Amino acid sequence: MSHILLNTYYNYIDANLHLMQLQEEGINCWLKDEHTVTIDPLLTNAIGGIKLMVHETQKERAQDLLRTIINKAKENRACPYCGSLNVEYIVSNRKPSNWFSALFTYLIGGYPLAAEQIYHCFNCGKEFEEVKQAPSDPSVVPKQ
Repeated sequence: MSHILLNTYYNYIDANLHLMQLQEEGINCWLKDEHTVTIDPLLTNAIGGIKLMVHETQKERAQDLLRTIINKAKENRACPYCGSLNVEYIVSNRKPSNWFSALFTYLIGGYPLAAEQIYHCFNCGKEFEEVKQAPSDPSVVPKQ
């Protein structure tokens, strides 16, 4: 059996959720480098993250299913400021606590401390801690 790369993740939760959803649809897939990234997060960028591998004969179907899964997840997130669905859950570099954690970790040479993750809207540029349910009618824009 030959498996090929379908997607890469830097978060093991997203990787496992997508793995399970594809397996429920009968896709033959597995996660490469999951244990390495989970045990030593510092190696995430060095090894290229967690790789979702899929059997080459199921590549097109898996791509379609994964695209549908990701788009459906995006439809459930809306920016509370502009109503955009172009929202992602990211590690914020704007908070002073994250910069302090990075500096402290660099000085002691240990593992990185957990940085705060927040939602970021790529349309208006605002960051927020909770998303609201996207409107069922896309023409409805929430009040600011």
